[in-house]
Amino acid sequence: MRYYIVDDDKNVVRILTTIIEENGGAEVVGSAYEGKTAFHEILLSKPDIVLADLLMPVMDGTTLVKKLKPLMPNLCFIMVSQVLDHDLRAEAYEAGIEFFIGKPINKIEVKNVVLKMAERIEMEQTLNHIKRLFKNEMQPTQAEDPGMLKIKHILGMLGMLGGKGTNDILTVCMYLLGNSRDTFECDDNEIQTLIGDSPQMVKQRMRRAIKGGLTNIASLGIEDYSNEFFQTYAGVLFDFTSVRSEMDALSKGTSAGGKISLNKFFEGLLLMCNKDR
Repeated sequence: MRYYIVDDDKNVVRILTTIIEENGGAEVVGSAYEGKTAFHEILLSKPDIVLADLLMPVMDGTTLVKKLKPLMPNLCFIMVSQVLDHDLRAEAYEAGIEFFIGKPINKIEVKNVVLKMAERIEMEQTLNHIKRLFKNEMQPTQAEDPGMLKIKHILGMLGMLGGKGTNDILTVCMYLLGNSRDTFECDDNEIQTLIGDSPQMVKQRMRRAIKGGLTNIASLGIEDYSNEFFQTYAGVLFDFTSVRSEMDALSKGTSAGGKISLNKFFEGLLLMCNKDR
């Protein structure tokens, strides 16, 4: 695993680097003491995991995650902070972090969290490799369902393809269609069996992906309200009030925006999918 560390405390950077590299098999490819520098270096160094301080000058950890996630959707984040405020932590999780490490630094906690993250990434890479092998074997004899092609087209137009959350959405759609369901009716046990990950984490990833789609279609509506894609899908996949709130937030440059409904989004996708089946 390749790591990048950003913290405004040089001692914290030094301690984390020592803990991560002392057992071998891991490499800290870079570090910075504020978020803006880290942003550009992370894009160049392409680490697997970033450890970021929550509160930093110039650019805080949560903002750094929000800026990097759309550009590097497979990048994993661990937040390092002594902040206990529930709202700040919730915002960080919403932005896309996977774990929190508390300050002052505890060596055992860091090693456990880093090991857990590395193991999960390796497992996902292995599963993705197996899926690609099966897909290549099936491709000559099995044509893709036209409804699923329609869903992929819609997600592509929304700028959502490529992330973990979007892959989860596609997996759930295939499951729902295969079981003749037209709404998001998966319970936690089904999600656990289907994707092999925590249901809460899966739903969080899907919400983040859908939020990105909402932002993109709201931007499209601001540029051209009469755009055919906007007119066709904005009201089908999202509540009108959410689209309007997202457009207002983008226009005014505020952080508040539209809310996400998994049920509404899946219902809209499946509706459009069934038209082409």
